Amino acid sequence: MVDVLLETRNLNRFFGGLHAVDDLSIRVPHGAIQAIIGPNGAGKTTLFNLITGVLLPHGGEVFFQGRPVTAWKPHAIAALGIARTFQTTKLFPHMTVLENVMVGRHCRTRSGFLAGMLNLPRTWREDREIEAKAMAILEDFGLAAHACEPASELPFGRQRLVEFARALAMEPSLLLLDEPAAGLNIYETRGLAGLIAQIRSRGVTCLVVDHDMSLVMDISDDVVVLDQGRKIAEGPPRVVQRDPEVIRVYLGDGYA
Repeated sequence: MVDVLLETRNLNRFFGGLHAVDDLSIRVPHGAIQAIIGPNGAGKTTLFNLITGVLLPHGGEVFFQGRPVTAWKPHAIAALGIARTFQTTKLFPHMTVLENVMVGRHCRTRSGFLAGMLNLPRTWREDREIEAKAMAILEDFGLAAHACEPASELPFGRQRLVEFARALAMEPSLLLLDEPAAGLNIYETRGLAGLIAQIRSRGVTCLVVDHDMSLVMDISDDVVVLDQGRKIAEGPPRVVQRDPEVIRVYLGDGYA
């Protein structure tokens, strides 16, 4: 029996008269790299927003680790173990690379607001632990030499890495990657494939949205294809890319 980490059941979301997510049910197994593909406007980012609590569905449910989380607030969902990156990098530009990664770690802190205001010893210890763990992640990503640099001064590809590092600092069970290859050159995209495999090797399940089909077909265990909010195909990459409906609405005749 498949160990399902994330599941949506009959999920619906409207924007006025637009049915952005249409009765969508997906299952993401624990430890998998699963991709969501489809044309612009297919509902991919809306799905991510529903999973992370940024939007509430107009129908259906979201389950994580078997628990219904449909109406949970985004910070509560993040604390439960779902992290996310975005189509465009959303770093704190005037903070250092290290500080950006440390921000991701703070959802795992135990000291409350009052302890921080009083500058209690346990807050110092926790801050040192956060810094040490953030540095360890930067070392794994090859970014330790840039730890004290402002994040805004890094080239775009490295800013992407910082965003991934910050997400991993949350110690997620599930990482949602929204168009991680956007803006990357061919060499950076090849490195990205290895990075996502490395993230999976840490025990993190990955749900990936991207338009780069070479990346998607290379890294994914399974692919879900959306069109106008509906699921039109699902299965292993080599099967999905030969699906006549997927070719018609998204890949084009020259792909298969």
